[in-house]
Amino acid sequence: MLLWFLPIFLLLIMIGLPVVFALLASPIALIMLEGDQRNVVAGLYRNLYNGMDSFPLMALPFFMLAGEIMNRGGITLRLVEFSQAFMGHLRGGLAHVNILASILFAGLSGSAVADTSALGSTLIPAMEKNGYTRKFAAAITAASSVIGPIIPPSGIMIIYAYVMGESVAALFLAGIVPGVLVGVGLMVMVRLMADKYDLPKAERIVRKDQTITPLESAVSFALIRINIAGILYAVSGLVTWVLPMQISGWMIFLIALPIAHAVAQATKARVSNDFRLVCKKAVAPLQTPIIILGGILIGVFTPTEASAVAVAYALIISFFVLRSMNSRDLVEVLTRSAVSTSAVLLLVGAAVSFKTVVSLSYAPQILSDYILSLSENPLVLLFLINILLFIVGMFLDAGPAIIILGPILGPIFVDLGVHPVHFAIIMSVNLTVGLATPPMGLVLFVASSVSGEKVETISRAILPFLAVEVFVIFLITYVPAISMTVPYLAGFLGCGPDVGFAACISPSP
Repeated sequence: MLLWFLPIFLLLIMIGLPVVFALLASPIALIMLEGDQRNVVAGLYRNLYNGMDSFPLMALPFFMLAGEIMNRGGITLRLVEFSQAFMGHLRGGLAHVNILASILFAGLSGSAVADTSALGSTLIPAMEKNGYTRKFAAAITAASSVIGPIIPPSGIMIIYAYVMGESVAALFLAGIVPGVLVGVGLMVMVRLMADKYDLPKAERIVRKDQTITPLESAVSFALIRINIAGILYAVSGLVTWVLPMQISGWMIFLIALPIAHAVAQATKARVSNDFRLVCKKAVAPLQTPIIILGGILIGVFTPTEASAVAVAYALIISFFVLRSMNSRDLVEVLTRSAVSTSAVLLLVGAAVSFKTVVSLSYAPQILSDYILSLSENPLVLLFLINILLFIVGMFLDAGPAIIILGPILGPIFVDLGVHPVHFAIIMSVNLTVGLATPPMGLVLFVASSVSGEKVETISRAILPFLAVEVFVIFLITYVPAISMTVPYLAGFLGCGPDVGFAACISPSP
């Protein structure tokens, strides 16, 4: 009888019950019919608490808080100006700016909803003022916002790693290339649409007579040179190969610093003062993803610790460097973050309880037998599962869908020879795109609220961009190297280069 919990869950969702209550109510309704109500219901709510009581999940509230601080601290406008300075001159320039700003904002918040709300309120009116239709502006904002949960830090990847026992760092690294690929694909589509739909021409937009505080200028000066030196350090293998002597890593970094200074000075001489100030004002905010990934890669801290470091860095930048926040702003930011975090963690806890009932119902075994009966070819099954996930993403948020379907589908495809990290990216990207998919895509409603355009109108305008994102999903599905190369090179797949890439990306290297 427990197999009926899925139809009941879907029915509760369709009549408008919030997901968290549907996740709890559907199994309770059937458990009460099964008998032994007191013990089983008590166990269900015990699992609800235990599902939230997890150290790795602490990364979620910290990353959400860091994103709120950055957004309240005026970071959004700086990212938009930086994007306009680089891409505003292209045909359909503000659409390209919208996409690039989403890629940059993804490294700060990791949230599609935050991306749509923050960037949409700035860019949708600007695009409409420059000759774009409001439905097009809202559609490109919603479509590009799904990059947020793909490029690290990513809330849904933290949830997947928690549920499936995978490495958060490996998933973060595996999401970099797919996220950038989605952005590039959207830019290509905008360029193809530019002539057909007569998108407005644009020019490089660099605000004149900008100012920057001496402290922020000094911080940007130092960070630019440290970042360039870091890039040189990353390719230090070439240096040690050329030189006959062994040089320590710190020595290579110290040698790279004057080279980085020379590169920065040479670039400074080739650009205008206003353009240089726009770039310098974006350096400090854009350091957040570098600190997160850099710290994880070199082993300074875990992803959970990295989230706390991101909050500390965001506070320092907003309060002391940019001076764009005060104590009254902090109270509001903490309140908003607490409410958002509570909703997400309650959802995770309810989904963990739901997962317990799923395991008791033998649904995973039944679904596994059914899937394997369709075909023994993993390529065919991956195609079918992508279709299933795409349909699920139309109606269900990414977090609950991952917690419910991950434990069912993950082991099936690992047994078929798909690496667990690869399947995690397939599932995460697919369900993330579902956030912008009609009829229930959450960011569609956010974009509608920000723009004032009807959801139905935005849904029609977003279809070409959804086609690009679906193409990228199948591309990363059938070309594992797209998502697996970065974590493999960084050594986060559990095997070294001596094993070989083909063997390493198999489930059992």
